[in-house]
Amino acid sequence: MADLNALVDQLSELTVLEAADLSKLLEEKWGVSAAAAVAAAPAAGGGAAAPAAEEQTEFDVILTGDGGKKINVIKEVRAITALGLTEAKTLVESAPKAIKEGVSKDEAAKIKAQLEAAGATVEIK
Repeated sequence: MADLNALVDQLSELTVLEAADLSKLLEEKWGVSAAAAVAAAPAAGGGAAAPAAEEQTEFDVILTGDGGKKINVIKEVRAITALGLTEAKTLVESAPKAIKEGVSKDEAAKIKAQLEAAGATVEIK
């Protein structure tokens, strides 16, 4: 078994960029996401006195289809994401696809309304 104290010392010396790279490498090697591990940790330690679920503060806006109005949807996706024409077209054609991730509830609702006005079908998660 590794010397845990030495490992803690080594990790403490990492820069932020090195720590981010380490996180990505571990996610790839172990096939997990750091966000999922953090979310699962409180649930595992809980038991009978588990706290009520916290209100979600970050939302993902997922384009599920273009509703037959692909050109209008591409224009809105370009306006929302600042992508180029080719990238926006690819994104719309590869639906279901995330348009914006980790946005506030108000911003997610605004983006959803914009895309639905253009004819798209949108889901917020």
